[in-house]
Amino acid sequence: FFHGFYAEEKLVGDLASMSTRERIKAIQKMPETMRKKRDIRNKVLKEIAKKSRPGRTQLSCCTQPLQATRVSFRRFGNSLSGYFHHLRIFHKALKIIGAEFGTSVLSYFIFLKWLLTFNVFSFLINFSFITIPQFIAAEPNNLTFTGLELITGAGYFQQTVLYYGFYTNATISKTENGPFYNMQLAYIFTVGIYFVICFFILLLSMAKSFVRNLTNPQTYQGNASKLLCAWDFNITNERAVKLKQKNLSTQIKEDLMDVNREVVNFSVQERFVRIVIHFASWVASLATAVIACTGVYFLSVNNLKLFVKEHTNNLESQAAMLVLPVAASLLNTFIPFFYSWLGHLERFQTPGQHIYVTIIRNIILKISVVGILCYYWLTVVAASESQCWETLVGQDIYRLVLVDFIFCLLGSFFGEFLHRIIGTAVCASLGRPEFDIGRNVLDLIYAQTLTWIGILFSPLLPAIQMIAFSIVFYVKKVSLMMNCQPPRKVWRTAQMTTSFMFLLFFPSFLGVLSVIGVTVWRLKPSEKCGPFRGLSSMYAAVSEWIKILESFTDSKWVAWIYYNLITSELFFFILSTIALIITYVYWQIIEGRKTMTKLLKKQIHNEGKDKMFLLRKLRALQRANQNP
Repeated sequence: FFHGFYAEEKLVGDLASMSTRERIKAIQKMPETMRKKRDIRNKVLKEIAKKSRPGRTQLSCCTQPLQATRVSFRRFGNSLSGYFHHLRIFHKALKIIGAEFGTSVLSYFIFLKWLLTFNVFSFLINFSFITIPQFIAAEPNNLTFTGLELITGAGYFQQTVLYYGFYTNATISKTENGPFYNMQLAYIFTVGIYFVICFFILLLSMAKSFVRNLTNPQTYQGNASKLLCAWDFNITNERAVKLKQKNLSTQIKEDLMDVNREVVNFSVQERFVRIVIHFASWVASLATAVIACTGVYFLSVNNLKLFVKEHTNNLESQAAMLVLPVAASLLNTFIPFFYSWLGHLERFQTPGQHIYVTIIRNIILKISVVGILCYYWLTVVAASESQCWETLVGQDIYRLVLVDFIFCLLGSFFGEFLHRIIGTAVCASLGRPEFDIGRNVLDLIYAQTLTWIGILFSPLLPAIQMIAFSIVFYVKKVSLMMNCQPPRKVWRTAQMTTSFMFLLFFPSFLGVLSVIGVTVWRLKPSEKCGPFRGLSSMYAAVSEWIKILESFTDSKWVAWIYYNLITSELFFFILSTIALIITYVYWQIIEGRKTMTKLLKKQIHNEGKDKMFLLRKLRALQRANQNP
């Protein structure tokens, strides 16, 4: 008893002499229960208070208010962080989905949540720097609101901040000699800086996900240690206990599925038949994509002719506007079901192969449709007789986003709910459907691609997509729980989120940058609407601003940066070379760590002595992989 008492007193004294950060880490590493750790922490804090009391008596009148203020702010910060912790959006729903359906289905909802956060950021930027200043210079809207505008995006909405054509090209100022706001520069710089931020966010997100899921080896632990050592004893709620049990059970099933994966050896004849089936499936999928794109192009051209020649606000004209988005959404909804059927016909060995092949076919279809629409907007619509072709493009994208959202909800009803009713009440052999990850992920990427393109022509489009993604999350979650069954083959897909990020970056985001670049640098803006009216191109606003800055001595450094860096091909060549060198060195470091980890694992399995030393080296290397 006395030995234990003196040992604890010595431990408390040692911890009291450490810095705050070292003390927290030392207490966290103790092999004790949470209650014991709290007791030790409280004793250490009392010991520190005793030591600091004598020195503070002389300066208590000055330091006591500061100390009280510091403690108050610290408590407020802790309570605020705890409040936001409880408000974490979708956190509870994601835990339930991961426990019931595994990481493969969970990856879709994590990706959807990430896109929703991305659109919140987009909306805040555009609304703050483009829309709010326009409210000051806005003219009253003389058009009447009929309600059809919510579906068509035309009519009353044409004279609102929703579209490019409503924004002024003048400098905004409340007083005559007061500060002013240049809407041309605000518009182009806000959109440009937003895409630069998106570029780096996507790169960092891909790198972080790549390091976490593809290059970081799993912790050296078997299923027994996961079963015996991974339980959180702080959980006391019965529902939380059951959820944690399901989560661990699903993780162990995924691990066992990877270990027990069978390698099937096919005969020569079977391999030939499989190659023929794969080849025919790819020919059918590519031919379907080509036919769909051709139909979308001719339909869009004919629809524009009808709209320009007979532009009225009657019901027939309003309905004609919806022909193109409905046709595009029908193709994007039903052709993926055909691709899924082709995937089942090919009989892939693993669910991962089936999902990745389906995703590739769907991305070819959807990006081809978007590419054809962009070609139509930048060549046909931009050269049309319309007074404001940018607003026409914004209206087209608004309708495409809205109709795609409606079809997404209908797909959950007809594709999952009716399938469940038929599979349980009519044809029991059909059973409940499985959640189609590939098709649903590509629907998200398609919708986000349209939003990025539409930001230039409709600055508030991210707000619409933000609402749509929020509804889609809850509808998909309810449909998943009510209608779908867990995957028949439970499998781990740590790299799935990384693949989604990569598809969002290429070809989606890079393709959008190409479209925005052509629009800003090459196309002539409309003469009678928008902030860039009367200019040869949107980018001409920046060139004229630089020429004005050259006349001011204090601003010549901005012009020097523009001419010698921003417009210099050599500067970007050097920058790209440095980026490639850094990427190559980073990749070599990661590969070296992976090789070292594999060698250590082999040594741990083959050598009996010094096993604990090798395990410590392995864990240190894995911590380095997590923070490369």
